[in-house]
This record gives sequence, C-alpha cells and structure tokens, in this order.
Amino acid sequence: MHFKPYPNTNQLNKHIMAKFLVKASYTPEGVKGLLRSGGTARRQAVEKTVNDMGGKLEAFYFAFGDADAFVIVSLPDSTTAAALALNINTSLLVSVTTTTLLDPEDVDAAVKMSVNYRAPGS
Repeated sequence: MHFKPYPNTNQLNKHIMAKFLVKASYTPEGVKGLLRSGGTARRQAVEKTVNDMGGKLEAFYFAFGDADAFVIVSLPDSTTAAALALNINTSLLVSVTTTTLLDPEDVDAAVKMSVNYRAPGS
C-alpha cells in the first residue's frame, strides 16, 4: 500500500485532529507475518503509515480476545480514516473497524445542541 504523504501539520492542527480507535483482527496469514517480523516492527510500520497520512500514532496495544490489536490514532479527518481502513482491509491480512472517539469537551458541546428529532412511530 502506498499513501501520498500529507504536508506536516503545525502545532495548531495537532489540537484539532480527530481521534480514532482502530480495532484490528489478523487473518491466519496476517498472524504468520506478525510471527516473522514481531510486534515492534508492526507498530513501527503502522506509525509510519499514519505519519505519512498526516496523523499521529497515539497508542498501539496487542490484545487477547475478539481483536488482536487496539490502536488509537489522530488523523486530519474522517476521510483520511476511511482511506486508511479501506486500504488495510484490502490487504486481506487484517480486518479493521474504526470508531470515532470524542473527548469530554466534544460531549459537553453535543449535549448543549438543540436537536429536533421525532422517534419512529411517535
């Protein structure tokens, strides 16, 4: 996979980038690749890809259970997150789901918004 590098972000942009939780599950072939290169090499590869897309790797953890890894990244926008997820899933070695993360201040702003919503059947 190749990504066109994004220009470096300045300090201001780092504060307004969106955060995403990426949950990764390896296929058997993906696990074989992980066994060959190791966990640190995988983290470094992910970090390079995220940096090339104008983002920052915030956290990378391998896990037991339904997912093999949990990764938190800051990216310029949801379009960039979608491009990342689409290209990773196309590899057929790992499947990812991506969740937008909100900080407490985002939730504070959301609860103050007026929403004109009508529930189904009401």
